[in-house]
Amino acid sequence: MSSKSIEIRWHGRGGQGAKTAALLLADVCFKTGAYVQGFPEYGPERMGAPITAFNRISDKEIRVHSNIYNPDLVIVVDESLLASVDVTAGLKTEGAIIVNTDKTADEVRQFLNGYEGRVYTVDARTISVEALGKYFPNSPMLAAAVAVSSVMDKESFIKEMRASYEHKFAKKPEVIDGNMKALTMTFDALEDQLSAASER
Repeated sequence: MSSKSIEIRWHGRGGQGAKTAALLLADVCFKTGAYVQGFPEYGPERMGAPITAFNRISDKEIRVHSNIYNPDLVIVVDESLLASVDVTAGLKTEGAIIVNTDKTADEVRQFLNGYEGRVYTVDARTISVEALGKYFPNSPMLAAAVAVSSVMDKESFIKEMRASYEHKFAKKPEVIDGNMKALTMTFDALEDQLSAASER
């Protein structure tokens, strides 16, 4: 794919919002003029069962409609999947993986089948509990996807997400502020990891 295109694969469990995050990412990128796809891999969507979702984001029309086998970015919403799913399968060495965990990137790397690309970690549980009072990993992981992939700048993303949340949670304004806080906290949490990666 061209340098202005990215393919993303999400790994999560049913009920954690990985599918919702993929669809939201497609939605906000579309609003900034990108061509997008956001879709789950259909299977039995049982609560807690492993699920996969995908994004294609490009500055050109997307003509491919298959699943994504060689992603540029993998996002793991539940770290317990590292023990049972080959999350790095097909992941490009020049790509990156983001794992929701309280471990460091170096601690997580041992579970990634020898993957040599960039590894980022986000403690989505701590962030969402502080921002929302409950564990909803999809907002932090969505922000992490944008921060690492640079599919859009932070300011545009925050603006579009606020508009999206205001529409979605019109009757629950407190949820809007909590979600916005989770997004900005994630950008802040990743800042050091991103600057360290750019220096390598």
